[in-house]
Amino acid sequence: WPAGSLNVLPMNASLAHLLLEDDRIQMVTFTGSPEVGWAIKNKSGRKRVTLELGGNAGVIIHDDADIDYAARRCVTGGFTQSGQSCISVQRIYLHENIYHSFMDIFLPLVRALKSGDPAQADTFIGPIINQAEAERVENWLNEARRGGAKILAGGTIQGKMMQPTVLTDVDPDMRVSCKEVFAPLVVVYKYKDINDALTRVNDSEYGLQAGLFTDNVKIIFKAYDILEVGGVIVGDVPTFRIDHMPYGGTKLSGMGREGVRFAIEEMTEPKLLVMNTGV
Repeated sequence: WPAGSLNVLPMNASLAHLLLEDDRIQMVTFTGSPEVGWAIKNKSGRKRVTLELGGNAGVIIHDDADIDYAARRCVTGGFTQSGQSCISVQRIYLHENIYHSFMDIFLPLVRALKSGDPAQADTFIGPIINQAEAERVENWLNEARRGGAKILAGGTIQGKMMQPTVLTDVDPDMRVSCKEVFAPLVVVYKYKDINDALTRVNDSEYGLQAGLFTDNVKIIFKAYDILEVGGVIVGDVPTFRIDHMPYGGTKLSGMGREGVRFAIEEMTEPKLLVMNTGV
């Protein structure tokens, strides 16, 4: 590539505005928190912007689902990277007919996850990114506990280490549910009607991806039509992602799409050539 095509410019946040204000830069893409992402968008003027921001991803397990498979995938989706992923499973909606059967599988799997040094091969739960974030999560957890939430697994934080935690009886307005928790914590709800479940998944300021476990084609297409997210993952958790799929969200979760082909399209300015050969 020509010299200067790729530049790495280490800098702190106080200097980043120089890039946003420079007219030579035609596009900005950012992955991170909604607060920072939308601030970047507001300061970018006429530049094209792509944002991949946060989420509190919901997954619906309907009563025709393979419960064992769904439970195992929810463990992976909720606790991989200690829940520190923008598409980590945070809210689980279980049909009332399979609630107890699911939890009988799910909870022992969660309790069996090993916490410790991420460098060890058998460690599944590592530390929260820093002490300030650990204290934030602990405050949110204590807030939920005071509000009547029940802890079914975990619930203990020591330093930056948090036990994988499962909560129920959580008010949807509690921050462990309505905000991006970014920690090894999931909340579980029960539903009777699929329309109610879809409405509750949508009851969020985020809209990155959602998961749905069912074989009912009518429900699948209803979910696709109704869910206000960038991607509906059927038969798996919202944490599923491969690089050649369009990846991005709606609402506070961002704008534009990542994924190799789609990122190239976002970064390309179409140009039209019309030739009248009949003159």
